[in-house]
Amino acid sequence: MDKSAFGEDARSGNVARLHDETAERHADELALEMHGAEITHGRLRDRTARFAGGLGELGADAGDRVLLYLPNCPEYVVAALGTLKAGAVASPMNPQYKAREIGHQLADTGASVVVTHVALRDHLTEALRETDRSPTVVTVGDPDDISDGDVAFEDVDGDPTTVERESNDVALQPYTSGTTGQPKGVLLTHRNLRAQAFSGFELVDVEPDEDRSLAVLPLYHITGFVHSTWQTLIRGGAVYVRNPAEWDAEDAMRTIEQESITGFIGVAAMYVDLVNHEAFGEYDLSSLRETGQGGAKMPVAVQQEFESVAGVDTWEGYGLTETTAATHTGAATTFGHRLGTIGQPLRMTDCKIVDESGEEVPPGEEGELLVRGPQVMKGYHDLPEANDAAFTEAGYFRTGDVARRDGDNYYEIIDRKKHMINTAGYNVYPSEVEELLFEHDGVADAAVVGVPDERRGETVKAFVVPAPDTEATPEDLKQFCLDNLAEYKHPREVEFVEELPRTASGKVQKFKLVEGEER
Repeated sequence: MDKSAFGEDARSGNVARLHDETAERHADELALEMHGAEITHGRLRDRTARFAGGLGELGADAGDRVLLYLPNCPEYVVAALGTLKAGAVASPMNPQYKAREIGHQLADTGASVVVTHVALRDHLTEALRETDRSPTVVTVGDPDDISDGDVAFEDVDGDPTTVERESNDVALQPYTSGTTGQPKGVLLTHRNLRAQAFSGFELVDVEPDEDRSLAVLPLYHITGFVHSTWQTLIRGGAVYVRNPAEWDAEDAMRTIEQESITGFIGVAAMYVDLVNHEAFGEYDLSSLRETGQGGAKMPVAVQQEFESVAGVDTWEGYGLTETTAATHTGAATTFGHRLGTIGQPLRMTDCKIVDESGEEVPPGEEGELLVRGPQVMKGYHDLPEANDAAFTEAGYFRTGDVARRDGDNYYEIIDRKKHMINTAGYNVYPSEVEELLFEHDGVADAAVVGVPDERRGETVKAFVVPAPDTEATPEDLKQFCLDNLAEYKHPREVEFVEELPRTASGKVQKFKLVEGEER
């Protein structure tokens, strides 16, 4: 099966029509499973169309933003595809976010509807108190627990609808952090999602009735949604949804064996957990046909051990929220699997590596990776200056990552964006944590860096100059951050210091702080 199996209506316009056609062919086959609850492709098609109609009845028009503040669950997929069918724009939000983080995305999107879960409603309530927005709140959960004024998820059930959209219309608006730590809305179009859906046919050689993906990455994250879920559904496969907050290595291995899982995409920390688990090697993982990971680079020794036991190549990939996930993969390459590389660019993806003057460098030399292709975003939401800086005159997106390529066109990422911390696949920008620390009366100065961590790749550490006469302790500051930020962003270590190393112009020399941790 490839993209030629789809009719002209599905190859342009509203990308949700791709699944409609898939569902015609696989109506009675499994689409989603979570802890025993199942939904077929036919039911998913029908439920998403009715959800779209229900959104329209709630006042969500074409182009309106619908905020998805949900954990991994089947309702997330229904809400996401239903929003696309309604012609609205789905804006995924990290379910670990608390009020201060929710508030920015609420204000920036101007969301008319928020879809959430009863377990997250308190954080949303707090955020809504601090904004003049009054979106309709749709809540997943026991009807007895739903707040007064909210609409039960099951009640978003109108006449089946699929609104016509142009390929260049925005479909998703996820958020990423810029180099200053300020979250940016990323405008991903129906064309972007269609390009990634079709790339899935080229990367995976599995028949639909055998195509089973274990979705353990967060669905709000572009990789979790596009590669673990979207591509599998479009191929007619089944997605076994799990909550990453409940990640358990043995449960993952058990699920792979029992359900004959063929596709697993995780982050390096998950593979570390798998190979270090006492039961690793006791479960039959031979059904796996596609395993991959992105984010923090996987230790080669871990990758080799996993591959030897599972009997499958584990490819490294590369991509960003701004590129609708993958631009490079080791899954389909000219000369096969090469450890330590991110493989080669996807088809129809142009890449080059340039020096500081913008001139392309020859193979073997390092420079900034630039990318151009059908998966690259339309731009950032309401940030014209950021868009000017992000693209070259020729339309290449500046990734900000340092890379090199060899003579066979295999690419290797040398370094992440300046200052960014990548902890277990999550991006943390130090300035966001520093800004919060400076709000505490016990902090006179602060600098946040990523320090090496065997499991997570990096972890967050704060160096703090305490305010005179403060009674605050490092544990107090850790808890302060934990109370106000997503759990993965809070410093797992806070060290009090007399002063921070600075340049003559007053800039913190973070490399000195990191060097001290590596010694």
